[in-house]
Amino acid sequence: MTEPDPNALQATMAPDTPEQERVRPHPPWLRLLLLPIVFLLPALVFIGLLRQFEYQIPQWLAENPPKADSVLVDKSERRLYLIREGQPYRSWRVALGGVPIGHKQREGDLRTPEGEYVLDWRNPGSCCYRSLHVSYPDANDIAAAKERGDDPGGLIMIHGQVNGWGWLGWLMQYFDHTHGCIAVRNVPMEVIWRAVDDGTPIRIRP
Repeated sequence: MTEPDPNALQATMAPDTPEQERVRPHPPWLRLLLLPIVFLLPALVFIGLLRQFEYQIPQWLAENPPKADSVLVDKSERRLYLIREGQPYRSWRVALGGVPIGHKQREGDLRTPEGEYVLDWRNPGSCCYRSLHVSYPDANDIAAAKERGDDPGGLIMIHGQVNGWGWLGWLMQYFDHTHGCIAVRNVPMEVIWRAVDDGTPIRIRP
């Protein structure tokens, strides 16, 4: 029986050459660790840019439409229409209060009012991207609430997305998430802001 050659045995146990080390595959756990980073990092950078320029982007993208004679909101359709000479010429999807059916009765009921009102003032620096005030409650709303012993509530606005979250507007518009206001995405809000003067009538129908 011949003994193994020590030199041959040492050669088989020699460390990998640099060329061999370069072609050695990465362990699976490292790939799993890097995969989320590769996809998440660009997404986070993109979202950061959207938030950084949240007020500039709608102004860059919005058109300068003709002035509206009135505004119509159809709650059942979840649509807001700009009306000129009796005809709608622009429309967008809206989100309503968390309890979308029925006329607003009291503070905190999460309902969006129904009826004829006026867009009587505006706020360029609200908690959302711009806002136009709906003149709810009117005299009839106040009288009805007083008879019930309720506070009718108020501060109903047409507004864009909550500041800092405009990049999620495409998703939020599919949920009735406001406290009674009428929410649109930021670019449509910029168009509405330009098209609607203070004193423009608004009709909100069921």
